[in-house]
Amino acid sequence: MKFTSGFWNIREEIIPLYAVEYADSRIEDGELTVYAPGRHIKGRGDILNLGMLTILITSPMEDVLKVSVFHFEGLADAGPFPSIAKCSPRVTIVETEDHIVYQTGNTRAVIDKRPDSWGIRFYDGDRELTSTGFKNMAYMKNRDNGKCYMVEQLALDVGEYVYGLGERFTPFVKNGQVVEMWNEDGGTASEIAYKNIPFYMTNKGYGVLVADPGDVSYEVGSEKVERVQFSLEGEKLDYYIINGHTPKGTIKKYTELTGKPSLPPAWSFGLWLTTSFTTEYDEDTTSSFIDGMARRDIPLQVFHFDCFWMEAYEWCNFTWDAKTFPDPVGMLRRYHEKGLKICVWINPYIAQKSSLFQEGMEKGYLIRKKNGAVWQTDMWQAGMGVVDFTNPEAVVWYQEKLKLLLDMGVDCFKTDFGERIPVKDIAYHDGSDPVRMHNYYTYLYNKAVFELLERERGKGEAVLFARSATAGSQKFPVHWGGDCSASYPSMAETLRSGLSLACSGFGFWSHDIGGFESTATADVYKRWCQFGLLSSHSRLHGSSSYRVPWLFDEEACEVLQKFVKLKCSLMPYLFRQAVKAHENGIPVMRPMFMEFPGDRACEVLDRQYMLGDSLLVAPVLNESGEVEYYVPDGKWVNLLSEELIEGGSWRKETFDYYGLPLLVRQNSVMAVGSCNSRTDYDYCDGVEFWLSVFEDGGVGETSVTDLKGKIVMNVKAVREADVIRLYIEGGNGDYRYKVLGEQGVKAVLIQS
Repeated sequence: MKFTSGFWNIREEIIPLYAVEYADSRIEDGELTVYAPGRHIKGRGDILNLGMLTILITSPMEDVLKVSVFHFEGLADAGPFPSIAKCSPRVTIVETEDHIVYQTGNTRAVIDKRPDSWGIRFYDGDRELTSTGFKNMAYMKNRDNGKCYMVEQLALDVGEYVYGLGERFTPFVKNGQVVEMWNEDGGTASEIAYKNIPFYMTNKGYGVLVADPGDVSYEVGSEKVERVQFSLEGEKLDYYIINGHTPKGTIKKYTELTGKPSLPPAWSFGLWLTTSFTTEYDEDTTSSFIDGMARRDIPLQVFHFDCFWMEAYEWCNFTWDAKTFPDPVGMLRRYHEKGLKICVWINPYIAQKSSLFQEGMEKGYLIRKKNGAVWQTDMWQAGMGVVDFTNPEAVVWYQEKLKLLLDMGVDCFKTDFGERIPVKDIAYHDGSDPVRMHNYYTYLYNKAVFELLERERGKGEAVLFARSATAGSQKFPVHWGGDCSASYPSMAETLRSGLSLACSGFGFWSHDIGGFESTATADVYKRWCQFGLLSSHSRLHGSSSYRVPWLFDEEACEVLQKFVKLKCSLMPYLFRQAVKAHENGIPVMRPMFMEFPGDRACEVLDRQYMLGDSLLVAPVLNESGEVEYYVPDGKWVNLLSEELIEGGSWRKETFDYYGLPLLVRQNSVMAVGSCNSRTDYDYCDGVEFWLSVFEDGGVGETSVTDLKGKIVMNVKAVREADVIRLYIEGGNGDYRYKVLGEQGVKAVLIQS
């Protein structure tokens, strides 16, 4: 939202109240309150008829500063109130004649006390991160409609890039963009997003979280080109300066504040196959897909039933369509006997024809208008209402319906939608502000389903396939990228969105392999299979056509088989990365700048990524098979061809459907499993350690976990001359070794 007309002028309808200078302050119990009037005070009379901003600086944890800016403090705050962790960090506050310094850890805010010189500068040690100053922090009132807004503008340095703000399909670097925090179902080809996260980070290694689930508006160098502006309607603005010193450190801090991703079960990393959306299917159809994959030796671990497992017009009644699936319990048992997990599609909407609508209406479980009537719409389902998850009884009711499915044999849920949440004339059970609840609703929805799964299946066995999200939703994985199209541009925008989501603290992410809308060419399908199986989670899904590979061509079957089996064999490595994401918040898929913060070439890369600490992936995004990609400094090895590559430069190569840039980083020890048919197996049994290029004196380390994430083996490799010595603790003694990319170098186990 823009408030100015060029640098000098305010828009005609806007009345501004800027923080102009320091007037007074209070220090109490580690909190600093600063008062900043709206003009320079020359004499006593200047304080009259003048607004003032109140700024409260606190610290919820070391190296994190919370800045709260108020105009009027007396307005009631109806919530919702997102969960933010609070510790008790050591804080120092030092006041001099010209400044007040508030410090936690290595991070400090310096408030300028000099007359007519308002400003707060934020530092990491002696390095300035950002600042607010002249005509930046403000309260704006629209004289035409009476609406009021709180505004902040934080400085952008020369060469500073902004990332994140949720799963965005627009350019990866957000400089120059206008971004609105408003969850909507807009597909992947627009500025609209399913997952709006009011958190951004920059290549300087710090991040900023606006602690409000409502309609926050960002101008990222798009109004004042030297500033990131964020604003929201109301009388108060809370934001956090999160200083992890590096991009990875900041993501770790951010997820300490808002929640670490839960660890998904190992089986969820296998291939998911769905019925697709509007296709015709029954048990004969789904069984033909499952058996067809088995005949072609394509490992499959999860089968998903999309919307029409329920009867049309009755979404959601959580009851199998008896005409199409007369024996769902028997069917699910038969599929379990084939080694499959089962997922079914749900959403939080209750159609009027559903048997649950009357029940939900009578008991007050559906969102209501202020006059007491149930809010309804014909968009999506005729006469549908929406479950009110602010009502604890409604949560229990919803969970009880889903538990019946779990008792039948369903293993997990695709929690679709959650974006079409009304805001006008709405009265929530707990009195929450409808505008702020619009984005936050998805948190309550997915939390209810995830907690049911944890309760019924146990921690470590719960997993969702969720589309919408807000800050904190990373606690309930997995999230997928929404409705993409079957084309290379859509494949590229999907990757951009996943990298943006990674910058917003989400550890696990997936997408519709082959594209959701339309039907891909065999070429696009095969390339998307490569990309999809080199993502944290992998699902074949479409809209009006099936996604089984033999409908494209026989080579598609071979390509899919190759990359599914590759992923299965990489599971000891991938699951260790998943455990790290769960423990420290660093996402499994991550943008290049996050892993290589000192490499300027990595700061704008959006067509390649790191898959964990050691693997670089550059998907093929064109029909020619040509890829131009950047390799950071060091020696790398292509995992598929074992070609040795010298980094520090760009490369251009052409690949067939069985290859792509999949590079192993120097000094890496990768644990590779002996099983290529499942993702949930004993990772220690027959494990092989693949050792990348080690220069003399080079050291690499890794660990192998069990299926619960507990470390059962620790491995360290040290290169001395032409020998790589392996030190292994734990395991069962059945080890194999492989040296990648170098001739004449051998591995020797010298300690077990």
